[in-house]
Amino acid sequence: MATPASLRIIRDEHMALSAMLRSLHLLVQQGPGTDPKRFFDSLRAMLFYIDEFPERLHHPKESNLLFPRVVRLAPQTMATVERLEQDHLRGEAAVRELQHLLLAWELLGETRRAAFVDAYERYHRFYLEHMRLEEQDILPEAEKHLSAEDWRELDQAFASNRDPLTGQYPAAPEYERLFQRILHDAPAPIGLGA
Repeated sequence: MATPASLRIIRDEHMALSAMLRSLHLLVQQGPGTDPKRFFDSLRAMLFYIDEFPERLHHPKESNLLFPRVVRLAPQTMATVERLEQDHLRGEAAVRELQHLLLAWELLGETRRAAFVDAYERYHRFYLEHMRLEEQDILPEAEKHLSAEDWRELDQAFASNRDPLTGQYPAAPEYERLFQRILHDAPAPIGLGA
């Protein structure tokens, strides 16, 4: 059987998010430099992307469609799925905390930088581990156990995500400005900025 489209989409979205996290990391390490407005605007856009796409589109489909099927057919994955579900809940709150800490750094100055940087480093490690668990523990079990009908339903659901950072799906018009800003200002690997 060919690799289901939903598995390719999940992996593409993980790669896009990993690239976004690496670019964010590089930007945070560089700091505001001589153009703080561009720096903070870029970080805000990148955090908004994480909140808007992985948190609101990707995770609910995993939680509501993929994970229940995998647990039903491979019950030994239950502990991992429970952890991933907790991660989904924590991730949403964590990205919002980062947005708040970033605003504090921007408005209140350098005394707030360390709090943002520390929280971002924890978030970065947390998210990479979350994706590793999904890719190593859940997706192989899904490939082994899910039926053709399961994959058809998952493929249809995940195809609607339309995350342009995966390079495969056209951007929804309302997000065009967001993605242009990220691509223009963010450092590689996600953007073209310095």
